Amino acid sequence: MFRTKRSGLVRRLWRSRAPVEGDGELDRGTHGSGGCCMGKTTKVAKSNAGSEAELKALTHSILKKIKEKQLEVLLQAVESKGGARSPCLLLPSKVDAKVGQQSYSLPMLLYKVFRWPDLRHSSELKRLSCCESYGKINPELVCCNPHHMSRLCELESPPPPYSRYPMDYLKPPDSPDSGPSSSDTGGTTYSAPVGLSDSLALQESGERAHWCVVAYWEEKTRVGRLYSVQEPSLDIFYDLPQGNGFCLGQLCSENKSQLVQMVRAKIGYGIQLTREPDGVWVYNRSCYPIFIKSATLDNPDSRTLLVHKVFPGFSIKAFDYDKAGTLQRPNDHEFTQQPRTGFTVQISFVKGWGQCYTRQFISSCPCWLEVIFNTR
Repeated sequence: MFRTKRSGLVRRLWRSRAPVEGDGELDRGTHGSGGCCMGKTTKVAKSNAGSEAELKALTHSILKKIKEKQLEVLLQAVESKGGARSPCLLLPSKVDAKVGQQSYSLPMLLYKVFRWPDLRHSSELKRLSCCESYGKINPELVCCNPHHMSRLCELESPPPPYSRYPMDYLKPPDSPDSGPSSSDTGGTTYSAPVGLSDSLALQESGERAHWCVVAYWEEKTRVGRLYSVQEPSLDIFYDLPQGNGFCLGQLCSENKSQLVQMVRAKIGYGIQLTREPDGVWVYNRSCYPIFIKSATLDNPDSRTLLVHKVFPGFSIKAFDYDKAGTLQRPNDHEFTQQPRTGFTVQISFVKGWGQCYTRQFISSCPCWLEVIFNTR
């Protein structure tokens, strides 16, 4: 019997569904022992054969009603794991599907099948700004592309103990030295390079003003020039099938450390940095956790800054404009590239730092970023 193109696309999509625990397909880098920021698990137990068969039948029946071109769009997004730029998949938002006793909207069903089997409610999601449905309220057609969505990273209260900095390690806010002392870095005295000279030169040359600049570091060494950001969204990656942005893989690094090279290779699709009306969001596109430290992520009365772990597929508001205006002390980083008069966010790939890690300071992390906001 001849098989149609549509049925072939549907079968490929089902084979590309998000794995659940017990499938033997889970990427240990993608799913940790705890969930994003709150210590919630992102694994779910494999469903019984009955519910699995019911989910498969329901998914097949829905996918077979979608146009072939739309199936191709969905397949491109799912097979590339969001690495290829795929258009929106606009489908009716009012269609409901029922699995067992649970009803799901059509978008929610596709998000569960192809990204997050443990997803419970749409309030756990954040739409990416690249999506046509971004900012729209209850449209008749809504984008169902699973890779135009992210999971919201909610902050835990009280913070996890691993992320609290002992006060002995922090410099006073009026310290004139922006780099760590020799005791902080294990015996090496280091002075950070002049932070904004590259980006200020761009601004003086008449180019459009930047809203932030990004520095890439390998341990205590900055690699490449500062990257000035004018567009609302920036992809920072090591290896991305399609897309433009800050490609770390093209930078010339003289670091021969095996750990640095291993972590560099794991950056993969990296992160997406987006300026939105309420602040700056970071979306983890890679297959491994990232770690973020920002003054606006914590309680204004806190005497220390915390390091927050963000799992793959999750987004976090790394910088809040309204909150920033109320802070007396914009930075509390032990290692910063500019004087303490502006805001910076520090992001480490794969490896964390803090009291319960072997790395006490981000300057010991193999690969990390410093995002320096333009407050002019």
